[in-house]
Amino acid sequence: MSVLSFKTYCIENYAEYKNKSSSTVFDLFYKSKLLDYLKTDYEDLHGMGKEYLMHYFDQWLCKAEEK
Repeated sequence: MSVLSFKTYCIENYAEYKNKSSSTVFDLFYKSKLLDYLKTDYEDLHGMGKEYLMHYFDQWLCKAEEK
């Protein structure tokens, strides 16, 4: 899976998980710099399960809101 495909997978699945639009999730990922992280740590993250990733994204976004 390419990095772009992985980012798309993450955005689409998180949008479904949170019942939000893909564009809203894209904005959240972009503003929190999660999109950058998905690229730089692709090798570590792309093998993780969907449930783990959804929980990880929740934690990342929660920390981003605290800043």
